[in-house]
Amino acid sequence: MSVGVGSPATQFDLLIDTGASNTWVGAGTQYTPTSTSQNTGDTINVSYGSGTMSGTEYTDTVTLSPSLVIQNQSIGVASSAQGFSDVDGILGVGPVDLTQGTVSNTTEVPTVTDNLYAQGSITSDSLGISYEPSSTVDAINGELTFGGTDNTRYTGEINFVPITTTSPASNYWGIDQSVTYGTDGTTILNTTAGIVDTGTTLLLLATDAFQAYQQATGGTEDQTTGLLTITEEQYDNLQSLYFNIGGTTYEFTPNAQIWPRALNSVLGGQEGQIYLIASDLGSESGSGLDFINGFGWLQRYYAVFDTGNAQVGIATTEYTDADTN
Repeated sequence: MSVGVGSPATQFDLLIDTGASNTWVGAGTQYTPTSTSQNTGDTINVSYGSGTMSGTEYTDTVTLSPSLVIQNQSIGVASSAQGFSDVDGILGVGPVDLTQGTVSNTTEVPTVTDNLYAQGSITSDSLGISYEPSSTVDAINGELTFGGTDNTRYTGEINFVPITTTSPASNYWGIDQSVTYGTDGTTILNTTAGIVDTGTTLLLLATDAFQAYQQATGGTEDQTTGLLTITEEQYDNLQSLYFNIGGTTYEFTPNAQIWPRALNSVLGGQEGQIYLIASDLGSESGSGLDFINGFGWLQRYYAVFDTGNAQVGIATTEYTDADTN
């Protein structure tokens, strides 16, 4: 998302991350202080699954859209950033708990959503996110609705579940779910806690669940991409995954389970090869964070991240069953 910081604003391309809560800039485009910039003198350090950033905290005006302007938002200005070569930084829209311990002399840092609500720009402390599957690079395929939802982006009802009580998933947008494969209900993952995360590309499963999925699909690991790959014949026989969340079952179709074939080159993969987007989380189930429903999963569902009511909402969309991959 293009986000303006300062006055006059500098535009930064930021990764929208529900799995982190600090907003920071400077990985690419440099931050230039303006009349609205205030150096707090505090340091900021944040670690991610794919990198780290460290730098100085400022407060500044942040412009998300003409009608969504935040005053005195905490902004990290990176002096060092690893793992963020294609973005300028992060727009952190996770729960505020994730900011604890990230900024010196500070208990926790209100997120952009929290401040929009506190400053009266939105009527509820929540965020609706819509994606649609895309088979071209840099497609504009998402929409954020701060303070509400967009009923043109989902079908049926939004089903809400409370944030899980299981740690550490409870610090994130954590939910409880089970996963089965096929109409015979082969167990992939018993009911357990994990997170819904726009900042993760794939669908990640605890190692034992991933192994069960690999056995069910017959996929073999591709050494180049690190993903499972299947033949055309195996794809013809691939069955749906079923996610049970709060008593509602969501079908994740065979087509949803594969990487967009038109984008294989982005992975360094081979043209025409079929790669599965479910991958190994790297830890056994029972750790308190046993799955990550990432971007590939969210392209098929509408999601609501509701701070005010400590809950996550999921709904189907017109793309839930789409054959775009």
